[in-house]
Amino acid sequence: MNYKLQLHTSESTANLIFNTITFDAFKINIVERYFGPAKKSCEVLFKVRTLDDKIVERRDGNMRVKIKNEDLETYRQLLSVLKSYEYKNHLINRKNADQDYVHFILRLVIMNYDLN
Repeated sequence: MNYKLQLHTSESTANLIFNTITFDAFKINIVERYFGPAKKSCEVLFKVRTLDDKIVERRDGNMRVKIKNEDLETYRQLLSVLKSYEYKNHLINRKNADQDYVHFILRLVIMNYDLN
């Protein structure tokens, strides 16, 4: 499946960071909200939209998913790779790092949404 990963889109601010993964049939909007004195605390939410920006409801009727517990730790580890010196300077395989991040998010989407 083809995808386009956009990290830190133009709407991002110091406390809010927006990432988007666009597939052929839908897109996933990811919001990282940082707070606290050193901006170390983080809350991560995502929602699935159609390509014409209509929000897709989850199986339970809600609109978004909050990443928490072990999944939040995994997300932070994957994100640290994408923010690393090695990633930015092409010292590691960027395609593999991108795929790990996308596959993790896709796993969460499959667990929470019915995509027909």
